[in-house]
Amino acid sequence: MASIRVVYLFALVWLAACSVPPTTTSTDREFDREVALGVFSEHVAALSADRMQGRSPASVGEQRTLDYLTAAYREVGLSPVPELGFLQSVPLVGITPSSTSALSIRGDHANFEFAYRRDAMLWTKRLVAASSIDDSPLVFAGYGIVAPEYDWNDYAGLDVSGKTVVVLVNDPGFATRDESLFNGYAMTYYGRWTYKYEEAARQGAAGILIVHENEAAGYPWQVVAGSWAGESFDLVAPDRNMGRASIEGWLSLDAAQRLFAAAGLDYEEQRDRASTRGFKAVDLTLTASATVTNEIAESESYNAIGYLPGSRYPDEYIVYTAHWDHLGMSATTEPRNFAANSSSDTIFNGAKDNAAGVAMMLSLARAFAAGEPPERSVVFLAVTAEESGLLGSAWYAAEPVFPLETTVANINIDAPTLLGPTRDVTVVGFGNSELQELLATFANRQGRELRREPTPEKGFFYRSDHFNFAKRGVPALYAKGGIDHRERGVDYGSAWEADYVANRYHKVGDEYDANWDLRGVAEDIELYYQVGASLAGSRDWPDWYPGNEFKAARDASADSRL
Repeated sequence: MASIRVVYLFALVWLAACSVPPTTTSTDREFDREVALGVFSEHVAALSADRMQGRSPASVGEQRTLDYLTAAYREVGLSPVPELGFLQSVPLVGITPSSTSALSIRGDHANFEFAYRRDAMLWTKRLVAASSIDDSPLVFAGYGIVAPEYDWNDYAGLDVSGKTVVVLVNDPGFATRDESLFNGYAMTYYGRWTYKYEEAARQGAAGILIVHENEAAGYPWQVVAGSWAGESFDLVAPDRNMGRASIEGWLSLDAAQRLFAAAGLDYEEQRDRASTRGFKAVDLTLTASATVTNEIAESESYNAIGYLPGSRYPDEYIVYTAHWDHLGMSATTEPRNFAANSSSDTIFNGAKDNAAGVAMMLSLARAFAAGEPPERSVVFLAVTAEESGLLGSAWYAAEPVFPLETTVANINIDAPTLLGPTRDVTVVGFGNSELQELLATFANRQGRELRREPTPEKGFFYRSDHFNFAKRGVPALYAKGGIDHRERGVDYGSAWEADYVANRYHKVGDEYDANWDLRGVAEDIELYYQVGASLAGSRDWPDWYPGNEFKAARDASADSRL
């Protein structure tokens, strides 16, 4: 810890020279940026250190991470949950592919294979020793969407029993930029790969393959190959088939183009057809075969929870969330930077994603605990298995420690901005709830403005833990520093984030860097604090805006509070 303390002291000296004076919130709570940044620097370095082994659930890395978090909670002075403690058990099942075959394609004039990882990623979510498709007829089912509210059904009149559907990532609005289709360029939940796998299973498909395109998916093929090659997790369910198809997976764009060509079709032409209303599925006149064998291990992982009881309204809660998990360790060495094949590593340290988010949350806990007790309870929830499909937050939402109907709001922190001070604050899910108005008030005091996320097509609102709160009606805020650097401008910020996605996101290169410009981190922690402190000291119950998909659930919970 000695080296971490050095980072801490350096951060304090450096921030004092470059930051603006502390501000106060509507509750007159003073926020000290210097202390906040010192706490952040200590925790992010420790949580992303090699000794944490990439913080994979159900691993030595998890135990070390949980030990660290519970010690940090105690040191700050957070209370454990009555009759539970600081840890909420999350029942998981780990599935590790022990062998994965190539994807064999057969037809009247076709006989070839797609190589695992290079051309296709394959797995099964079923809790079985082996799962396969055998000469399963391939059908192109467009975007694989059934959305009555958008008058869209790619499975209309289609029987996919025993068949394997090939579908596109994202949704027709993204492809056409047509505001009359879905949500235009911004991804809807129907564009998420999670939805597509679930819908294919509901339709009775034996297998499903999603075509990967960098822009439509929001990340390069290396992310797919790296994220799905090792152990994955799911919540334990009584049905061993888990309500999923026998084989799920991705096809690279090159593989998809070859597949369609083998079927006598032009991929780009069929992709364009799939974006038109009334699209009909296409029989590819080919079959697919593949087998995945698994090692299955049921285990427990844990959400780490600490809170400050409210002084006047202890049964009303503001919940901060950040996921503590990452991808663990690779079985083989991988380049730290795909663009520059430099030194190799086996540990996915996950410094930005999401050791930095947890470090911010611990800094917030320190700030709240340092003053008078908040009037409402403030909860700090570090969730597990986000990288496996938001599982820790899904379990909390299904088995809440604190009632969701009296949860005022969720403030989520995931992969925060580390590029320096910005003029803007990015709101993921811009225009969703009244929490945005509160955020704008405090952002303006910092001389900043709220802006829509620059890449709404990537569907980030559906890709982090706040989404499980939103589905239950709890207003959820997911915001972070933007890309308009105060001194270097938008181009610099955009290039910084693009470089991160290309070279470090879900790669072993996502490591702590003592040269990060943390001025923006200090501003963002202060912003998260001010929003939470304002809610904790008021009688307001923020709501979703009219027409929002989550408002009905919130209205129902409001009725239960009466």
